[in-house]
Amino acid sequence: MQELKEQWLMLIGTPLYIIIVLVELLLSNYRHKKLYSWKDTATNVYLMLANSLIDLLFRSFYIGVYIIIYHHQVFAFANPVAYWFMIFLLEDFLYYWLHRFDHEIRLFWAVHVTHHSSEHLNFTVGFRSSVFQPLYRFLYFLPLAWLGFKPLDIVFVYSATQIWGIFVHTQLINKMGWLEHILVTPSHHRVHHASNPKYLDKNMGMFLIIWDKLFGTFQPELPTEEYQPIQYGLTKPLENTAPLSIVFHEWDAIRQDLSRSDIGWKEKTGYLFGPPGWSHDGSRRTSEELREEEGFPD
Repeated sequence: MQELKEQWLMLIGTPLYIIIVLVELLLSNYRHKKLYSWKDTATNVYLMLANSLIDLLFRSFYIGVYIIIYHHQVFAFANPVAYWFMIFLLEDFLYYWLHRFDHEIRLFWAVHVTHHSSEHLNFTVGFRSSVFQPLYRFLYFLPLAWLGFKPLDIVFVYSATQIWGIFVHTQLINKMGWLEHILVTPSHHRVHHASNPKYLDKNMGMFLIIWDKLFGTFQPELPTEEYQPIQYGLTKPLENTAPLSIVFHEWDAIRQDLSRSDIGWKEKTGYLFGPPGWSHDGSRRTSEELREEEGFPD
């Protein structure tokens, strides 16, 4: 049964991805918008393949962990509708915190930064994966197995919501009416990929935007007459865009910070577990500090 679910996702997802990328590419050329570059698209594919390989190699382990915990489940769903509704809702909630910690803790940002390193935003950027995230992502979903959700269903739901996660990486879809109040839309996700100070670390959800509204990380996309146009990528663009540098540049920066001889363990801990941009001497700026300097305190 689970194999049929995975095959269904592949049968639906693969041609859908190809179609939406081709349509976006044709429309962007027709409208004379430079939304794609060959090098950036190739990088997106490379990072997707690297992430997929690690996930494939590691999958037996984390599913095994889910199975062990599932044997100690504390709840059993009698109603299948309630079962599928709750697994989608709770998995989306847990993903929000996975994504938020990826942005707020430098150790995890070193993994996730690859996804934000593109200065473009198009459907293929949705494939620009955080390469090493599969090594720890499963930890966030362990409570689902304990609550009585089947391990393979946890994996299936994550894969299913990823389809929506690809869809929101585009500049060609404007506001989506009343759906803006419920779902993560392309407009919301453009904000998430922006490097403008006001937009940093906002709109962390995968499928539902309600978590951002509940926990204070929501920011609507503003018209250009109210705020500056969106700039995509990192606050400090990469100097070296070679494939390995894209994956490991932040790790190398962490190594350099930890090897400083003028700091102690407290400062080293800050450089590892503090927010990206934290520095012991105030020589850098976190997202919160950048917003304050621009006049947009949280």
